Amino acid sequence: MTDSARWKATVYVGGLASLATTTNIHDAFIPFGEIADVSLPKNDAPNATEPHRGFAYVEYEDPEDAKEAIDNMDQSEFFGRVLKVSPAKPPKSAEEGLGSKTAVWEQEGWLAKHAVSEEDRLAASGAEKGTPDDRPDDPMQGLEGLDVAGPKPE
Repeated sequence: MTDSARWKATVYVGGLASLATTTNIHDAFIPFGEIADVSLPKNDAPNATEPHRGFAYVEYEDPEDAKEAIDNMDQSEFFGRVLKVSPAKPPKSAEEGLGSKTAVWEQEGWLAKHAVSEEDRLAASGAEKGTPDDRPDDPMQGLEGLDVAGPKPE
């Protein structure tokens, strides 16, 4: 299965109680389809007392099963806590975005979005050279004789 297909078949389960285990989560979500994997991220903080971070990812074999699980399990109660079940978002790349170590304009995504087309570049260079015939009429022309701003006194 490709990465994009895997993320379509994966659901995020948030709001888990500290008593919840991968087995409990697997048992709660198995009625909606064949489960490929249950991931319960551990708390890496050195002074953490909780066994996990309070959320999990449940990966199904079929994306339709994931939709079914979201529809049925979102806002349900599990170990005395209300679950937030939604489609999982793919992790952001460390190479892109504001948190990366590369300049934004050197990233492929930024360049594709903000690149100037050749036609626009030619139009801009033509405007810089600007022959007198190409320039629009000056809106300030003809105002040289006015020495007072505002309406003419009667």
